[in-house]
Amino acid sequence: MSASAAGAREAAPAPPHDPERAALLWTLARHAVRLALIDPDGRVLIAQRPEGKSMAGLWEFPGGKVEPGETPEAALIRELREELGIDTEESCLAPLTFASHAYDDFHLLMPLFVCRKWQGTPAPREGQVLEWARPNRLRDYPMPAADVPLIPILRDWL
Repeated sequence: MSASAAGAREAAPAPPHDPERAALLWTLARHAVRLALIDPDGRVLIAQRPEGKSMAGLWEFPGGKVEPGETPEAALIRELREELGIDTEESCLAPLTFASHAYDDFHLLMPLFVCRKWQGTPAPREGQVLEWARPNRLRDYPMPAADVPLIPILRDWL
């Protein structure tokens, strides 16, 4: 059996498209932003969501919600300062890709930026666990559904 046939057999069937539901979720769209912080060894920083938060125990790229009136870049700089205690500049953030994912009660749009230059040492400031992961090992970490499609793009880019 070819690799493509085996891969097709493993993929879950796509749910039927419901245009009315999609339109409703779109009106409830939320915007978040994520960052692949890359160290000199080519590892990517990921954080495990702490107990008490939604999706606790899952791993994700650092970042968070984009507040009204914020650009994704400004939100990311703010989130990095709040979550990790590090600073970077907008000029150090490069957009790589984005995720568009329908959760049960909202639609999430989430750009992924990459950054190799920052000031400070990343430290957990919100109870999360941090880990530097090799790009080819990112699939070993359970992640929220919206983050999963970002992995192969990031891995192939690195």
